[in-house]
Amino acid sequence: MTFADVSIVGLRVFRAVAERGTLTAAAGALGYTQSAVSRQVASVERAAGTRLLERRHDGVHLTPAGQLVLRRAVTVLDQLDATARELAGLPDGAGTVRLGWFTSAGAVLVPQALAALRRSHPAVTVVSREGSTPSLVRALRAGTLDLALLAAAPPFRPPDGSPALALTTLAERGLRVAVPAGHPLARATAVDVADLHGLPWIASRSQGDESLLGVWPGLDERAEIAHTARDWLAKLHLVAAGCGVTTVPASLVSAVPAGVRVLTVRDGPQEQRRLLLAHLPHRLSDPARHVAAALRAAAVA
Repeated sequence: MTFADVSIVGLRVFRAVAERGTLTAAAGALGYTQSAVSRQVASVERAAGTRLLERRHDGVHLTPAGQLVLRRAVTVLDQLDATARELAGLPDGAGTVRLGWFTSAGAVLVPQALAALRRSHPAVTVVSREGSTPSLVRALRAGTLDLALLAAAPPFRPPDGSPALALTTLAERGLRVAVPAGHPLARATAVDVADLHGLPWIASRSQGDESLLGVWPGLDERAEIAHTARDWLAKLHLVAAGCGVTTVPASLVSAVPAGVRVLTVRDGPQEQRRLLLAHLPHRLSDPARHVAAALRAAAVA
């Protein structure tokens, strides 16, 4: 069996594994069993004559040969999808941009940017989806996203892996603490880290190399996690209900619900967060450049 004999199904499965990070996640996304995904990956590796994936405790990672196969597979699959659309009489998708964003970016920034884009470039279509920063990085490299908004915390290292991504810092803002409006801390506009001791926290479960989200990073005690929620709005409504406190990016202050006060933290290191726009290191299409410009404008508004 030579690589020319690889099936299209095998290439699609391989790309899904590269994007999702695990065989299990790829199987769920494709509606396959995990054993079927494993067989397809094995067939692609046999055709390539070398190992394409490394299985690690935190999921699968592409070998150098796997990165080469992925780049070629993305090109082939995109061309096949374009051919299928043309045969079906559908638009060629040239004006469509695939955008990924981390959870809190979808609350204010993305809607503002898309509203402005509809006014300035109504012919551009944006298809977007939410994901964790690690999953968005994988999707960019797998060719299923054109642009992604990523969150970065100090020391602001670029995402691991290859190829390296083109990264643009759109904004850098501080982290805040959200407390119930009726809480004693809400009487002030700022608190010390010591004031946060012993409070119940509302946090997100960490994923991959992400730290626990929702707990003040400089807290010098083991945090009591009262509730876990991935969705930022659910966290803030739990805060409004008096169920605990959580962290919130400064960019979301204008969108917090009633019953929540957002406070700065005075002492300790300043907890900064960067908003990054990422894409593969090649020239963006005109529609993608229009989307990127709209995101930059919304980030500084």
